[in-house]
Amino acid sequence: MTAPLPPEMTGPSAWYGPDMLAREQEWILPLSPAHVAEVEQAARAALAQGIDIARIGKADFPLPTLGPVLAEALEELLTGRGFVLFRGLPVDDWPIELSAAAFVGIGRHLGNPKSQNGKGHILGHVRDLGLASNDPNVRIYQTRERQTFHTDSCDVVGLLCLKAAKSGGHSALVSSMTIYNEIHRRRPDLLPHLLRPVATDRRGEVSPGQKPFFEIPVFSVHDGLISVIYQRQYINSAQRFEDAPRLSPETVEALDLFDALADDPALNFTMVLRPGDLQFVHNHTILHDRTGFEDWEEDTKKRHLLRLWLAPESARALPPAYAQRYGSVTPGERGGIILPETRLHAPLTPI
Repeated sequence: MTAPLPPEMTGPSAWYGPDMLAREQEWILPLSPAHVAEVEQAARAALAQGIDIARIGKADFPLPTLGPVLAEALEELLTGRGFVLFRGLPVDDWPIELSAAAFVGIGRHLGNPKSQNGKGHILGHVRDLGLASNDPNVRIYQTRERQTFHTDSCDVVGLLCLKAAKSGGHSALVSSMTIYNEIHRRRPDLLPHLLRPVATDRRGEVSPGQKPFFEIPVFSVHDGLISVIYQRQYINSAQRFEDAPRLSPETVEALDLFDALADDPALNFTMVLRPGDLQFVHNHTILHDRTGFEDWEEDTKKRHLLRLWLAPESARALPPAYAQRYGSVTPGERGGIILPETRLHAPLTPI
């Protein structure tokens, strides 16, 4: 007997892009002058005390009025629509060190920062480094190419926009719960192929004893919830390994439908991130994308975002298979990329 498919997902995490775009007043939260003042005060105090930016803790960063707002935002991230945008940090007037400290301090009110690569960067720099994604050891955020819809290896990903591109480079979101529902309705015969493990390339960041790929289903059902992990380019590039399970024609068809639905403007929507915007996204229920972009010639004007990978202690339970990628499934501890040589730090320049 074939096991019944998990039912469609209901609730606020299963949304459609055009409707969400029409309700932007619900998810764009302007920072008040009082919020900005207390963030700046906390950031300057932490730096004056000589606290390493990578080790700024929640207790080091008191936010008496913004803190409760962030707590509400975290609940919305984890159990609601799955994303929020704060607007109004004056990053144009701040040195990079102050912006970085402010971002990490705000992030610590949402979760524990995790390493985003084998170098131990808890503060990532999203900038075109002149690389190309056809190099299997390059991650797409280091290029100016479109990223395509994907998840990151953490519970919550945060971005702080410092500089916008000359054109393009916009942020796009789509509900992976809505994608699941649409496949359930249109092609339920393909869903089982997305509920089985699939090989995904680690892109060269491999710890001793690990395979160069992990095997986790696109859709994982656990504790009554569906969680998603997905990066199609890395699924495709994992096929370069002889011991990676081959993709069946049915699995390829299921992945193609997944991509087509993610790319459908009836499901997704695009937002323009301005300097000073902070976007936070729940990876388990949302996929994010970035459009390709044309950058400025002047180095000081080039598109530049800071990124955090966060592990909230109140995050959902995840299936054991996620430990292949997250190292652990314990909320607050899981996620990120840790190699034997990894030492956590917060670089202030893209390296």
